Amino acid sequence: MNKTRTITIALILSVFIISGCADVTEKAEKLSFTPETYPVVDGSTVTIPLSEVLASRLMDLPREEARQYVLHNKTHEGYINLIEKNADIIFVTSPSEEELDMAKNHDVELEVVPIVSEAFVFLTGKDNPISGLSLEEIRGIYSGKIKSWKEMGGPDMDIVAYQRPVNSGSQTGFLNLVMKDLTPMEAPMEQTIAGMGELIDSVAAYTDSPNGIGYSYYYYTSEMWGNERVKLLEVNGVEPNPQTITSGEYPLKTAYYAVIRGDEPEDSPVRKMISYLLSEEGQAMAEEAGYVRIKENP
Repeated sequence: MNKTRTITIALILSVFIISGCADVTEKAEKLSFTPETYPVVDGSTVTIPLSEVLASRLMDLPREEARQYVLHNKTHEGYINLIEKNADIIFVTSPSEEELDMAKNHDVELEVVPIVSEAFVFLTGKDNPISGLSLEEIRGIYSGKIKSWKEMGGPDMDIVAYQRPVNSGSQTGFLNLVMKDLTPMEAPMEQTIAGMGELIDSVAAYTDSPNGIGYSYYYYTSEMWGNERVKLLEVNGVEPNPQTITSGEYPLKTAYYAVIRGDEPEDSPVRKMISYLLSEEGQAMAEEAGYVRIKENP
């Protein structure tokens, strides 16, 4: 990724993170929709549970009934649908360089607002004696400079470093949050895993010879795709958990975002939806669904 573009993305998102945290309010405006008036929502796989509880709450339907109105087409497709005006709001990870270029080419300004906290996590087989890595060690592994677990005090075996495809939410997070101005080594085809769950399972498959490493998001690994054969690694000596993520102690903190087009009217339904998600009621709802709130409990 171009270094200037990466810096620009980071600055844009940092502004929204600050404003998003400041906008968390004690009381939410009462919102009510019917299936006919509910905005068209798209997004990533990992935000489907959030969309379900939100639709259930705002349409006053049981979650099982509200589920039929939730259709997420994954991160990249969600951005395409928003830019092409086939969706009103998307719940996703931050935009990739290609998605920002696509928006610019369509004369669409994206408003990116953090709605729940998240962490980018690394995982390995549970039998790997390594319990944590520094950011520099992770960058060394994925840039190809560190090739064996032995170099970090682990077993004498080659590291199998899995990646995700370009424009997947976790690959964008990996490039922006971890690698930054470094170029990752090109992963062999068999080590580029299409789905986050499949990546976790691929790492788990190395339990008997625990040389695999991969990455994902905290919510996905802890709430959506549990696999007892893998473990999350500490980063810079800090374990990823709701407390260290919310406080910012865990170094690879990010968020899930509500993204809308910038020409949405100030009183539009999707803007009101975002305000609801940032209210204390909305944050408590997200927390009940297993997500990590934007800021600590008031």
